Amino acid sequence: MSISLNTCILILKEHHLLKSSAVQDTVMTRMEYVSYDSRDIQTNTLFFCKGAGFRPTYLSMAKDNGANCYVAEQPYPEGKGMHALIVRDVSKAMALLSAAFFRFPQDDLYVVGITGTKGKTTTAYFLKGMLDQINGGKTALLSSVNNVVGQQPEDTFKSSLTTPESLDLFRDMRNAADNGMTHLVMEVSSQAYKKNRVFGLTYDLGFFLNITPDHIGPNEHPNFADYLHCKLQLLVNARKCIINAQTDRFSEVYAAATTTTEPNSIYLFADEQFANPELKETIDFRYAAQESDMVQTCFQVLCVSDKAKALEIAGNYRLKMLGDFNQSNGTAAIIGAGLAGMNHDDAARGIAAVTVPGRMQTEVTQEHGVVVVDYAHNEASMMALMGFMQREFDNPKIIVVVGAPGDKGESRRAGFSHSLNVYADKVFLTTDDPGFEDPKQIAEEINAGIDHSRVEVTFELDRAKAIHDAIVLAGKNDVVLICGKGEDNFQKIRGIDTPYLSDITVAQQAINELEGQDEHFKH
Repeated sequence: MSISLNTCILILKEHHLLKSSAVQDTVMTRMEYVSYDSRDIQTNTLFFCKGAGFRPTYLSMAKDNGANCYVAEQPYPEGKGMHALIVRDVSKAMALLSAAFFRFPQDDLYVVGITGTKGKTTTAYFLKGMLDQINGGKTALLSSVNNVVGQQPEDTFKSSLTTPESLDLFRDMRNAADNGMTHLVMEVSSQAYKKNRVFGLTYDLGFFLNITPDHIGPNEHPNFADYLHCKLQLLVNARKCIINAQTDRFSEVYAAATTTTEPNSIYLFADEQFANPELKETIDFRYAAQESDMVQTCFQVLCVSDKAKALEIAGNYRLKMLGDFNQSNGTAAIIGAGLAGMNHDDAARGIAAVTVPGRMQTEVTQEHGVVVVDYAHNEASMMALMGFMQREFDNPKIIVVVGAPGDKGESRRAGFSHSLNVYADKVFLTTDDPGFEDPKQIAEEINAGIDHSRVEVTFELDRAKAIHDAIVLAGKNDVVLICGKGEDNFQKIRGIDTPYLSDITVAQQAINELEGQDEHFKH
């Protein structure tokens, strides 16, 4: 693959991003590689000077390693002798030029984008599981857990960002298309729009699941209005929109969708009980709970409007994923499958087999209650998880192991406190990707908002020990919720991914040890 200097200039001019250009007569005008990392350079690379931490020495390194053109928001002496494209916004420029370099892979895929404060990953996995039924497993996935760009084992790999940097995103999309994948399901974070990672990308389907305050802090969104604005951009850039009618700020969400999409291509869903007298729009799909247990979740999807009835997806569905909140995620995914051309039988077969790494992984012990590992990492997901457990187990004692990440999402800490006050009996405050912050200080911030007359608090910064101690403490009818990290097998500490066994592995080891002891004492 390659891109010419002239093409780059034309694209940047078309989007009013080019401020100036410097073209060298004696330098190759075709770029055969693209990068924003000075350590990843090949001969004739187009190099992007991006990020708050960019240093001119990175450009010197890139030049020495073979880069022949750079894109930046200001000229640098270190780039003397290279072609220079000086732009108004380097992140937007990188998205547009990367898409062109990788031959617009979005045109070769049916692209689905999913946003929401909670439920993105589960909905993405549900939809992939269904689409795989009709395309022979050729659904690519970009999620906060794993990325899948092909059908070979090496084509599935751990993701580092919920939505990759634009250059990595378009490279992954091109790899997926070249590997024969026909559909792409991707989570779209608020940061993806804040940082222009998906600038210029249009989705065949765009989902808006819900919105509650999250990712608000010095390194993320300055306030909720900015967070919501970024989330809404997905709907503005989608050909068809699927919206949860029960979301907060519904009128703003729906208005954003209608700016670029006809109402006939906007689909609303809600549970069967939901009623809002102020809602003028027709709810197209309803879902109704059926009998569920600790093995599966059962529900029914009802097609209400004429455009909903045109999709052959009405009927009963079963999920391996527990939690009544997953009926909403499942319904969203089923609507997406219907819009992609699936019928009820194929969709039901596909969604019934789906499991999501780190989501509602449940171990039922002999003497220490039910242990659940879940990625719940904000107030909304914590409330949904604990509320479900309280209803499912008839008001059990709830023991929670939780921490908060450092360097981001500072607003989550007060949210954790609030959710714990509502549902928890006991909490172990521990470490969860502290980054460059002090994990004890993070735990203290959560503790500051906890009502100690209702919730017993233990500080245990060794996460594995916190999990072990929580399970030891649990009685036969109690519930232990291990929140935040899911299947992550590392802790982010001071810029280093420090190895960690993963919550589910630590929990299983503790259970095996305890149940071995319990058996010993019985005899």
